[in-house]
Amino acid sequence: MHIHILGICGTFMGGIAAIARQAGHQVTGCDANVYPPMSTQLEAQGIELIEGYSPDQLQQFKSKPDLFLIGNVVSRGNPLLEEILNQGLPYTSGPQWLGEHVLRGQHVMAVAGTHGKTTTTAMLTWILEFNQQSPGYLIGGVPLNFTVSARLGKGAYFVIEADEYDTAFFDKRSKFVHYRPHTAILNNLEFDHADIFPDITAIEAQFHHLVRTIPQKGLVITNSMEQSLERVIERGCWSPLERFGEKIGDWSMVDLLNAEGKPGADFAVLQRGQKCAEVHWASNSGVMGKHNQMNALAAIAAANHIGIHPEDAAKALAEFKNVKRRLELIGIKNHIHVYDDFAHHPTAIATTLDGLRKRVGNERILAVLEPRSNTMKLGVMKSQLPESLHAADLVFAYGAISGKDALGWDLQEAIAPLAERGKSFQDLGRLVESICTSAKPGDHILVMSNGGFGGVHQKILQRLSEVEIRNSKKE
Repeated sequence: MHIHILGICGTFMGGIAAIARQAGHQVTGCDANVYPPMSTQLEAQGIELIEGYSPDQLQQFKSKPDLFLIGNVVSRGNPLLEEILNQGLPYTSGPQWLGEHVLRGQHVMAVAGTHGKTTTTAMLTWILEFNQQSPGYLIGGVPLNFTVSARLGKGAYFVIEADEYDTAFFDKRSKFVHYRPHTAILNNLEFDHADIFPDITAIEAQFHHLVRTIPQKGLVITNSMEQSLERVIERGCWSPLERFGEKIGDWSMVDLLNAEGKPGADFAVLQRGQKCAEVHWASNSGVMGKHNQMNALAAIAAANHIGIHPEDAAKALAEFKNVKRRLELIGIKNHIHVYDDFAHHPTAIATTLDGLRKRVGNERILAVLEPRSNTMKLGVMKSQLPESLHAADLVFAYGAISGKDALGWDLQEAIAPLAERGKSFQDLGRLVESICTSAKPGDHILVMSNGGFGGVHQKILQRLSEVEIRNSKKE
């Protein structure tokens, strides 16, 4: 079958393209922005890419595609979509195609939640891989234990990041209702995606719809510390239920002391109050913070459901390498560390800073933030920004997002409660200069954005390098 994918360069649709190609289909695709690394990953798998959405591309193929997969980035008015509709050509969504052609017959293990989906999915996938299960998977990021973000797999299990965002222009249900999981992790639930959900109640309804699809022989694993998830469960749960939490639940944890006699990132796993395993992270894993302990606890509980003992799951996590853009160390110049992180929701910003703070102690953290998610651009959470950034010593915020994506609110006014600790910028060059002028040896620069941020990480490292060269010449 020839499948043509609209919006192919997004992480999710790119993952579907890779899986379809591995399944033996001819796969082509188009997107408004065809560029590395996704473009090179897809082309390396024999997937032909076309820049833009011109209807003329329908004439470029030797044979017309048998099916079009429409990514949720594509909306009415898109010229190629309009031509597909006008000609009555067959189309469906990525999640629906995946559910019907790949996930059917598999034991699907889905990871849902506002935060931590990508990391938890990567952890669970690695636990299965380490324990010789050869799972299929689709992860909304690049897991460093693997070379690709999606794989068809050879075993009975498929692990998927279960996103609550809408499916397609014609299907406004959350993506995850198409997956029909047997094991489902509900990691947490907060208000997000203000561009499609009016309030948290609407998101809870989608999670309820997910719970309704889980069979009686399945398992729901839910965070006991989230009242929003308790409300979801109260609406009905027809499957066995296990809860996890820091102190309470079927699965809980106890911090293990580090060499200094203080609580560190390692922890003991308790199943119904009885210790069953210890998780000791690799020193170079980059995994830190209470949120990652919770992510790991959920992954261990899910793996236990399919017969992987917590001790064997913990052995796998000892070799877990995290996911790109999760407190990823990009480089070091002048003894200044520069990190990249995907955090863009206030809760994620706060937990990321907390994790880094626990690692670096009293050393200075310079937080660099680009509030570019759809929810942020609408200004729904601007009042929460100052509190989410309180663990940073200095804050540098960038608000010059152009065109239709422009911020509709005053960024400097929003971070005003930070007083002299917070500055906002509309020019990327001035932002970089201010960061590098303020930075001192021993500092940690944490860049947070869910986009490319204009390559600011490398710009910072380059400027720090120039400062280093200049200082050495003076000596």
